Order: sequence, then C-alpha cells, then structure tokens
Amino acid sequence: MCYYPAMTTVLLVRHGQNDWVKKNRLAGWIPGVHLNEEGQKQAAAAAERLAHLPVKAIYSSPVERCMETAQIIAGRFNQPVIALADVGEVRYGEWEGEEIKILAKKKAWYAVQHFPSRFQFPEGEALWAVQQRAVMALEKLSHDHPEELIVVVSHADVIKLVLAHYLGVHIDLFQRIGLSPASVSALSLHKSGMVHVLRINDDGPFQPPPPPKKDEDESESTSHQESEKVSGHASKH
Repeated sequence: MCYYPAMTTVLLVRHGQNDWVKKNRLAGWIPGVHLNEEGQKQAAAAAERLAHLPVKAIYSSPVERCMETAQIIAGRFNQPVIALADVGEVRYGEWEGEEIKILAKKKAWYAVQHFPSRFQFPEGEALWAVQQRAVMALEKLSHDHPEELIVVVSHADVIKLVLAHYLGVHIDLFQRIGLSPASVSALSLHKSGMVHVLRINDDGPFQPPPPPKKDEDESESTSHQESEKVSGHASKH
C-alpha cells in the first residue's frame, strides 16, 4: 500500500457474503439479513489481513451484515464499532427485497445500469444523493482523524459510488467498478484537498505505513513518498 504522510487513510471494506447475495435479491435496509458462514470467514480473513495496521477507529453502516463484518474486524483491535448512517445501504424503496432477475425486466433497470446520475429508486433514494452523503461522511471523518488510518465498512454500491467520486469517474460509469465481498479499497485524503486511491477490491496483504519523517516539510515529504511504494499483493477483480 502506498503511503502519503499528513493524510487520513480510509480503508473501505465491503461486508461479507450473506444468503441474499447468493439469491440475487436487494436486501437494502431489511432487518435480519446476516452474514452466512462463508461471509463470516471472509470477514475474519479481512480482519487477519488488517490486524497489524495502526487502525485508530472503525465505522460501519448500521445495517446488520456490515455491523457483523465490522465487529469481527474490531475484535482484532479491541475497539468499538461506530455506526454511521451516511455510509449505509442505498434506500431502494419499492425495489427493496425484490429479486434482481425480476427487476432487470423493468425499463428503469436500464437507467440504473447506464444513467444512474438521473435515476431515483421508486419511493427511495437517488444514486447521486447516496454518493453525496457517503462522500460528505468520509470528508468529515478525514477532518476528525487527521493523519490517522481508519476502517469504514459499507456496501458494494456505496463504496463504488465513493470510489468513482475520488477517481474523477462520472457517476454514470460507477458500475464498471467491481467489489468482492469483504474486499478492501483504500483512499488517502489530505487536508489540502489531495486525494490518492491506493487500492480497489483488494484481498491481498497490507503493509503498515512507515512513520512520517519529522524533519521533512510537507512538500518534500510528499514528493519523497510518491517515489516510494510499499509492495503489496493486489487481488484479481
């Protein structure tokens, strides 16, 4: 993982597998959708990969499958999980709980896939609004945790929308980003506005960042670190 000093590093973790994913249904905010056995193993594997990092705080969508994933990770750090509604699942409205194969027959499904910037789920959220609330939440966290590394557990669409924003990719293309269950994506957010997307959909080992050098000023340190990368294994997408 590349490391840039004087930045907040955010590790975005997708929740582990649940039976609704296997059934291709939109679980949304429906209560009672828990990690299945495979999902628990995936979350434990993510926790193991992150266990040696200097994680200062762990946040999660309030939805159960995310909280369960976050709690497994938090167990390695002896830290509480802080629920954060603004990184919660998309409010799918009337589509919540439906099977994807049924929804895919609707004309509106084409808009979800190709023109999400103008789509709002019936009685639910617009995808641009989801992107906005999630990005604003991360920006606030970057101010609350300057120069710290934090974990945020969320959902596939929410994380993809966030990554699209920080990559400078138009929201209409966000579906091109792939995310596996319990995968980790990494961002560095500098107080000056600088952004680095460090990893996407990663399930390989992470290396702890070296401590920033005290005798270097911000510009020299940033320039120095940009020329050095800590090797890591990136997963297949």
